[in-house]
Amino acid sequence: MSVEFKDYYATLGVARDAKEEDIKKAFRKLARKHHPDVAEDKKAAEEKFKEINEAYEVLGDQVKRQKYDTLGAGWREADQQQGQTPPQWGGGRRYSAAGGQGHAQEFHFDGTGFSDFFEQYFGGGGQGGRFHGFGDEEGFAEEMHRQANRPRRGHDVEGDILVTLDEVLHGTERPLSLATTDPRTGKRDTKSFTVRIPPGAPEGKRIRVAGHGGEGAGGGEAGDLYLKVRYAAHPDFRTRGGDLYYDLDLAPWEAVLGTEVVVRGLQGGIKVRIPAGTGQDGQLRLKGQGLPQGKSGVRGDLYVVAHIQVPTDLSEQELALWQKLASESHFNPRP
Repeated sequence: MSVEFKDYYATLGVARDAKEEDIKKAFRKLARKHHPDVAEDKKAAEEKFKEINEAYEVLGDQVKRQKYDTLGAGWREADQQQGQTPPQWGGGRRYSAAGGQGHAQEFHFDGTGFSDFFEQYFGGGGQGGRFHGFGDEEGFAEEMHRQANRPRRGHDVEGDILVTLDEVLHGTERPLSLATTDPRTGKRDTKSFTVRIPPGAPEGKRIRVAGHGGEGAGGGEAGDLYLKVRYAAHPDFRTRGGDLYYDLDLAPWEAVLGTEVVVRGLQGGIKVRIPAGTGQDGQLRLKGQGLPQGKSGVRGDLYVVAHIQVPTDLSEQELALWQKLASESHFNPRP
């Protein structure tokens, strides 16, 4: 199955030799601009947000970025190798593979939040939607002959589904479709269904959709579809289980004297008092402002992490004030 190449560097608007920090800044800027919560055209914003997330999923990960750069101009040749990725890559979820009927099948997801290109080349996980058939044609023929009259269950299919933090908070129902192509006839069969993602679904959770995997043979039942929950990267939050981490930039005087700021929460702004003497990487815990955790629904916490920013573009007057502070202060950072 031919796929469209995705230029992730162009999506984020960065050079191919961009540093990790530049990629992160570009993602945050674009994600804030196109986040569905703030955009007027939510439908268009959702699609753009997914594209940005996908690009950052690859370029923001050193291993995936190296694979992407290695693929480079040779992506088309890899794509034409009957769905096989280069051997050094491993993984992949959605390629031609031995299905329940004993011939190659191709599976195509729509609605998971990931493009065909990402699904094919960055699926990871080793098995995924790729079925495990028989090792060679002769062995395959012998096995098929031996089991010709035995009912055989279809193989399971596995893919990822991209979920926003808002969807994790409230839960959602996602319309999906799974298209199966028979390479012998070119016949394409598409099944549409709805997948429910419960509130508090943890990252990595496998959601089972019964009967939507590979077709069975000899009267055997169909396999199942398993969708692994993947959290969409957020421009403001990092996740750790049910807890959220928010990086708050502070001026030196705000850290020394203390201040009040409004930080973003999942459900709007939260007024936070920053105590005097807050140090670099100091954390302030906001209880119950994180993600719900599993069936209990109990929410994790939001941690505000202080990042003290040092001014660099100083006027002569500002520089004089800093010099005066330096001469009068008794603070010794190296006692």
